[in-house]
Amino acid sequence: MRPSLKDIAKELNLSKTTVSWVLSGRAQQKGISESTANKVLEYAMELNYQPNLIARSLNTGTTKTIGLILPSISDSFYSEVAREIESEARKNGYSLMIGSSESDIDREDEIVRLFKAKVVDGIIIAPTKRSKIEIQRLIDESYPLVTIDRYFPELNATYIIINNRDSSYMLTKHLINKGCKKIAILTTNSYLTTMNQRREGYEDALRESKLGIDPDLYGEVNFVDYEKNIYKVLDDIFKNVPDVDGFFFTTHILALETFQYFHTRKIKPEFEFASIHGVPIFKVVAPRINVARMPIEDIGRNAVSLLIEQIDFVKQNRTKRNRKIEPKQLILSCSLDFRS
Repeated sequence: MRPSLKDIAKELNLSKTTVSWVLSGRAQQKGISESTANKVLEYAMELNYQPNLIARSLNTGTTKTIGLILPSISDSFYSEVAREIESEARKNGYSLMIGSSESDIDREDEIVRLFKAKVVDGIIIAPTKRSKIEIQRLIDESYPLVTIDRYFPELNATYIIINNRDSSYMLTKHLINKGCKKIAILTTNSYLTTMNQRREGYEDALRESKLGIDPDLYGEVNFVDYEKNIYKVLDDIFKNVPDVDGFFFTTHILALETFQYFHTRKIKPEFEFASIHGVPIFKVVAPRINVARMPIEDIGRNAVSLLIEQIDFVKQNRTKRNRKIEPKQLILSCSLDFRS
């Protein structure tokens, strides 16, 4: 049996309330003497006391934990976002629970239910397209929620995304200004609103430059087994448009797989490249690639800030029946790295 507040209080001949105030860092606020506070802390350390978060939540309304659900923690972008969110949460006195949905709706729903059972104070999620029902349920419950990187325009949820359309437009326009006339686009998960915005930005630049939109230069890669699927997509592009002179990637993952394709097919990559988000290996495999860098630090900082704002709102209004959270939308700008 792990030690409880009651055990500490009994041993030190103090009330449970006094022990609770000391262990929650409110000793000075409640007028508890330094000697009594030290006595409680020393004995708690001796017993290796761990607070019962669920029990504490009944008293305080919070467990000081945040749930984070990502499509894949193996993706360097999401792992960097997770690091920033964990760091920001820690600064604000929160711990983090992380789950990877692998873009599977059933798994994502399971993680949401698990986090709620663990009484996390709020959830940050990069959702799958098919998770809209579960997201709506959280909204209806006024459960603190922030979606990142992806969102549902039709739902009143707080979200943080980048300026997808503008960044894609500027990258594609830069390739055109460098002389490219047949620019292929490699994309995936077209059912996601954010991916559609990136395609639209690419098309905006082509139309403005009167280049037209060639369906043979559109490469849609099925994300399941994308390492294999991208070979057929690229083979078709080179077969139908052998004089393709540029590539725009809606995600860094497709760029990396394309460079692997060039190596396997022994194609000298004498093309112009542009990608949403960049990774360090680009400096080696494609030093001339143009990149719209995702503002990872800003995503992490704002996601935690907006979530805690909702947590505080719910805590202050938990006795009210109609405690609707007002959603906020944040669109962050990428930094553009144009290479000569």
